[in-house]
Amino acid sequence: MHLAETKLFLSIAGRSFNSLRKATDGSALVEFAVCLPLLVVFIVGIFDFSAAFNQRQKLAQAAQEGAIVAGAQPTSDIYSGNANPDSLQPVVAAAFNSLAAAGVLPLANQGSCKLPPAAPSYLGTGLSWTYTFTGCSNFSGDQLSITVNRGATVSSTQTAVCSIVSVNYPYHWRFNSVIQLVIPGVTYAAITNLQESATVHNQS
Repeated sequence: MHLAETKLFLSIAGRSFNSLRKATDGSALVEFAVCLPLLVVFIVGIFDFSAAFNQRQKLAQAAQEGAIVAGAQPTSDIYSGNANPDSLQPVVAAAFNSLAAAGVLPLANQGSCKLPPAAPSYLGTGLSWTYTFTGCSNFSGDQLSITVNRGATVSSTQTAVCSIVSVNYPYHWRFNSVIQLVIPGVTYAAITNLQESATVHNQS
């Protein structure tokens, strides 16, 4: 092959290689632009659902600690005419302190989010009272509610009187803000009220 022909061949090959490289770079850029939103949604989804599950576990722990205390309390002041039984204060304190120690209540023991709780609302049936705390998070309108039922009954071979403690607290999803990167205009529940309960037999 003559020198001139060799130079021509190399010149054409070089231009073809540069064109192919630019096309490949452009294709990779397009693929990255398509995959990036999916990757962001995937990562945020993992962290968000993990955080929600973690908060649910902490609510369950708080309900369990409250129920253990409730089962050991006397029942002498538990009747429908008593608006705020003294025996329920340690129960609410156990559940509240568990949530505060676990970091579920970022503003615990500040403002209105502190012990002792305000007078509860009597549910009107059975022996249940609900204590409500406000101002426990950075989101306005969030409420922590702790319901104590000292007159629940369970029956297996014989009927037993139990205490049931239920803890209710909202979880704010971050997933709602990133899902629109993939599906613009889609709506997703921004808040979910998580509730956990625990039951313990009354000892007195």
